[in-house]
Amino acid sequence: MNPITSTLTTHRRTSDETTGMLLGLIGVAIFSLTLPFTRLAVGGGIGGSAGLSPMFVALGRALAAAVLAGGWLYWKRAPLPPRSALPALAMVAIGCVIGFPWLTSVAMRSLPAAHGAVLVGVLPLATAMFAAILGGEKPSKGFWIMAILGSTLVVGFALRQSGGSLHAADLAIFMAVLLAAMGYAAGGRLSQTLGGQQTICWALVLAAPPLLPVVGWLGWQEAAQIRHASAAAWTGFAYVSVFSMFIGFFFWYRGMALGGVARVGQVQLVQPFLSVLGATVVLGELLEWQTLIFAIAVIAVVGAGRKMQVKRG
Repeated sequence: MNPITSTLTTHRRTSDETTGMLLGLIGVAIFSLTLPFTRLAVGGGIGGSAGLSPMFVALGRALAAAVLAGGWLYWKRAPLPPRSALPALAMVAIGCVIGFPWLTSVAMRSLPAAHGAVLVGVLPLATAMFAAILGGEKPSKGFWIMAILGSTLVVGFALRQSGGSLHAADLAIFMAVLLAAMGYAAGGRLSQTLGGQQTICWALVLAAPPLLPVVGWLGWQEAAQIRHASAAAWTGFAYVSVFSMFIGFFFWYRGMALGGVARVGQVQLVQPFLSVLGATVVLGELLEWQTLIFAIAVIAVVGAGRKMQVKRG
């Protein structure tokens, strides 16, 4: 390769990584309000207004997003995904469409949104781990050091807020993180060939058939609770259905396709603190000055990790 071609290739890769990081940041900003609005949907908002059940919120939002996804695919006349894409789409469906929403909805019945948000801060490390397991990316030692340091900061923040011990619902959050990381890594890699928009849309459509009878049964069983749910609960449900489950992934998977799963995944380190701010605005939860200190530290780690080498297959 001649020097000019090499320079152009390097410049293009750098430009793609920068664009990927920006798109990933937009996706993270959208996802950061997921826990506050989920807590609002299940009745954990200001004043404890009547809410929906965690199961209905988790599975109903996925089904609502699947309707939007089906409409988008029809509008774009998108071809069916190749058979080779089905395993990755299944991982996205299990991890991001069903697993994460269900487990976090259960946890938000008892955990403050701010507390849950900081636990989700270990998601970048888990995403990088799955990116390495599923193949194609080899983060450097420096990258892993920054990822572990950032995750240690957010876990330490969680322990500080909870007085040194974790709630029972924390296990649900950690399991949700593992499932989401699997879906992020599989979807980010598939997005490089299928495209970010088609990846999340086909995963949603794939999950719809088993979800439909379950949501229908829940609607029948919980008809009274659904009828009496407050406007605040339905506002939370609408946000997690349209933005958290659909629009946010357009930015997120496109960003990972351009910048790499492990690298763009590090942007998630700022998500807990954006979520804490969102919990303050949406739910009126207390914002403490310690949060801002941890936020500055985590952002600094993200900046350092941004410069560490990540070999992509």
